Amino acid sequence: MLPPILQNLRIPVVGSPMFIVSNPDLVIAQCKAGIVGSFPALNAREKDGEPIMLEAWLTRITEELDRHNQANPDQPAAPFAVNQIVHRSNARLERDIEICHRYKVPIWITSLGARKEVNDAAHDCGGISLHDIINNKFARKAIEKGANGLIAVAAGAGGHAGPQSPFALIQEIREWFDGPLLLSGAIATGDAVLAAQAMGADLAYIGSPFIATTEANAQPEYKQMIVESGAMDIVTSSLFTGVSGNYLAPSIRNAGLDPEALERADASSMDFGQGASKPKAWSTIWGCGQGIGAVSEVLPAAELVDRLANEYAAARQRLAL
Repeated sequence: MLPPILQNLRIPVVGSPMFIVSNPDLVIAQCKAGIVGSFPALNAREKDGEPIMLEAWLTRITEELDRHNQANPDQPAAPFAVNQIVHRSNARLERDIEICHRYKVPIWITSLGARKEVNDAAHDCGGISLHDIINNKFARKAIEKGANGLIAVAAGAGGHAGPQSPFALIQEIREWFDGPLLLSGAIATGDAVLAAQAMGADLAYIGSPFIATTEANAQPEYKQMIVESGAMDIVTSSLFTGVSGNYLAPSIRNAGLDPEALERADASSMDFGQGASKPKAWSTIWGCGQGIGAVSEVLPAAELVDRLANEYAAARQRLAL
């Protein structure tokens, strides 16, 4: 059974946290539209001596959602989530945990390592923790370390995607875990949201379609490239961060590289000490998942959620659910 905080969403969807792209504008729009909005804590960056940006972001998000809820008691906003990169090179992790604990962040998403102290901090302030994994081995470790739920990042997902079929990954996890389970990987329609539930997930985890929204912090060229691209335009490579991820082939070509002849890199090249792993590479080579064939135009996030909700309802009716 889902914890109360994940119940009563307009549709069973969490907007995934995307490096650089996810910002307060997008998170607030997603939550007001009825799905969980999220952002990586490392997206909130400030220069030395400046006020802490993560605090400013959390203040704005919590206050604006509170105003919305007071004005719309019958249609309150969905809760929001903050993603913590739990990697040894993330020098900000301890500070960001303290800030999120102080602001009582309701949903904590952890990536690149399962840490008990992060889960404990989430629970201590009344929140829940969800850990993203790419295989059953990592799933078991995450639950052993105290995560409340899992995000199965399957083949076709944007960013640091796993290699396994969603069918294989979900069925192996469900053999032993009956808690909250989200699925990520090429989900871009309401039909796919329902399909994720049919195979055993509780909620869909959707990222790439939200890059092509007006609120997203992405270059216009990035958004347009998503509109014009499809699954065949996605390339999997470890070169840019040291971990296998999916990227738009046209952006790789624009950077002067051959998408079909990319070198390999290993995880030792990852460095989140300054808030990002190889930020220059990420700013010119754009991550994306395989589901973007369903994206035909740049829309406000609320309109994208409307489309997903209508498709989801139609799929349920078509299957008489």
